[in-house]
Amino acid sequence: MSSIWGFTARARSFLFVPGHRPDRFPKAEASGADVVVLDLEDAVGPEAKAAARENVSRWLTPGKAAVVRVNGADTPWHRRDVASLAGRQCAVMVPKVTRPDEVTQVIRELAPGSCVMPLLETAAGILGAREVCRVPGVVRAVFGNADLARELGIDMGDRAALAFARSAIVLASAACGLVPPVDGVTASLSDEGALLADAEHAAALGFTAKLCVHPCQVPTVTAVFSPSTEELRWARQVVAAAAGDGSVAAADGQIIGKPIVDRARRLLARAERR
Repeated sequence: MSSIWGFTARARSFLFVPGHRPDRFPKAEASGADVVVLDLEDAVGPEAKAAARENVSRWLTPGKAAVVRVNGADTPWHRRDVASLAGRQCAVMVPKVTRPDEVTQVIRELAPGSCVMPLLETAAGILGAREVCRVPGVVRAVFGNADLARELGIDMGDRAALAFARSAIVLASAACGLVPPVDGVTASLSDEGALLADAEHAAALGFTAKLCVHPCQVPTVTAVFSPSTEELRWARQVVAAAAGDGSVAAADGQIIGKPIVDRARRLLARAERR
């Protein structure tokens, strides 16, 4: 696994920074976010697309690790965005993916060892999630709650209304052997309670990371998607009590079998990768 794959797969917090604001790149890098997402799409107006592309290209020097969100395949900027990343080892976040070929076309342009994070943010994308997630070169799926909610005419903060879409991405990721997906954004910057509730809801559904739109969101998101001290204590106890052959054992008054042991080992692995 290349370094770009590894750091993208391990990340808990992904912080967007506008590509036309290079003065903010170092601040984003120092924010504590696991991954900085250099954005060429939503955060950048049409008049600034070319400058943003050039800023991102200059920033991606050897040793710099970042994700780049390009413009969608249905826009006039997509091909130039992807071409500007050719030969660079990076992770590319592709918006509004609905079909596998939209991913493979990007992967062909990138350097060996690079990877793609498809943003599933349309009804067609959610229903086609499994086909997209099985494409070689996909490291992790991302949920685009804002665009999907707009398409469906619902509130992007309505967790119940979007629970099916979130679960569909989690299931598709698991079925294709990917690491768990990245949840979408929480728009409010002032309501930390909403951010916490959104992150905890996503974690309960099986997500292990979340997109952030401001550095102030990073500490809460990172904390929610990090195994707690109690979870790690439980996991160590389960693994220690498990029989070597994977048969049923008991720990802390609980009968445990292979599925529980596997979950405990995954928790410990996540903690060790930090």
